[in-house]
Amino acid sequence: MEYKFTVANFEEEVVKSSVPVLVDFYADWCGPCKMMGPVVAQLAEEYDGKAKVGKVNVDDEEDLAARFGVMSIPFFAFIKDGKMVDSQIGGTTKEALAAKLEALL
Repeated sequence: MEYKFTVANFEEEVVKSSVPVLVDFYADWCGPCKMMGPVVAQLAEEYDGKAKVGKVNVDDEEDLAARFGVMSIPFFAFIKDGKMVDSQIGGTTKEALAAKLEALL
């Protein structure tokens, strides 16, 4: 299941999560973000129950983007125990994102 993270649910769904979380910071107008959309959706399905995979729209959630210092999108934040432990900027492969997630399991 692909999550939609917002300021309203971020604390509960991400910070307090008992499993690692991959957060995709994106915008609807961003070409590379659109290309990564299906990859993120596939990872959400494959890691369902083992990790949370979701998205933050930087246009709607500016405070969250600022909190993570997002300057370029797509920006992928890997969060474990409430802290960002890794990140990836820009388009990448599904395998690269999966490898970073696997390292947190």
